Amino acid sequence: MIKNFLFRIFCGFFLGLSIFAPGFSGSVVAIIMGIYKDLLDIASNPLKNLKKNILFLLPLIIGAGVSAVPFVFGFKYLFDTYEKATYLMFVGLIAGNLPVIFGSVKKSGYKQKYLFGGIGAFVFALFVSVAAISGMQAAAQTDGFGIGLPMLSLGGLAAGIAAPVPGMSLSTVLILMGVYYPLIFAAESIMRMSFDYLPHFFLFLLCVAAGIVLASRGIKTIFEKYPGFANTTVLGFMAGSLAGILIQAHNLNDPNFTWFSGIAMLVAGLAVSAVFVFVGAKLNAGNDRDD
Repeated sequence: MIKNFLFRIFCGFFLGLSIFAPGFSGSVVAIIMGIYKDLLDIASNPLKNLKKNILFLLPLIIGAGVSAVPFVFGFKYLFDTYEKATYLMFVGLIAGNLPVIFGSVKKSGYKQKYLFGGIGAFVFALFVSVAAISGMQAAAQTDGFGIGLPMLSLGGLAAGIAAPVPGMSLSTVLILMGVYYPLIFAAESIMRMSFDYLPHFFLFLLCVAAGIVLASRGIKTIFEKYPGFANTTVLGFMAGSLAGILIQAHNLNDPNFTWFSGIAMLVAGLAVSAVFVFVGAKLNAGNDRDD
């Protein structure tokens, strides 16, 4: 019980980082950690088994909340100073789990016709990742909060709908809609004990939650009725995200980049992915024995 709780805090930390970090999919990280389908079940019907859902989500929320502090003050520094090497860390995180997802495709009954779904998902995820490059360049010029409540609400709803889709980056959607950098500005203000934008954050989170609930039910139905197609599509989304992040990293003009730092961060990402796969498998095996 305690090991599960601590592991989910660990998961929540990286889940939070993947949500905050531009170009990375929180759903892909949830898949890597083995909690994606659990989150999908909860989001599709949050009031069913409410107590159990709260106990499952609580450590994830704690971990994600903890990750907000190092991201805003630490990872934001890494992205600003060692951007390309940091991207390569997330490349390792995704790449290390591709064999596991490929295994899930084989187990769920792969058929050749499902390849069209995988290819379509690959192209879509790649397009979204590449489109984020110009969006980030334009949005980075934003100074201050600078957006109204209607756009903030619409951005939160769109990000929430995108969040459960493997390969879709919540932060990328926010960047493309011009909402991401104002939110980072607001987060920094709140962490510096200035609460002028706290109501804006609550409104944004409510809209994100509404979007997640709306999208999760449809995605859950696809996984239940067409698991082979769903897993093949997930593999396509992950591969497309990986290719898109590599393209983004290649196009970055990072004067501080060295191959040593890049390889070190790539290996770190692979190592973290391996830890998730190993620990998650152990805990799932233990849960199966308890059941």
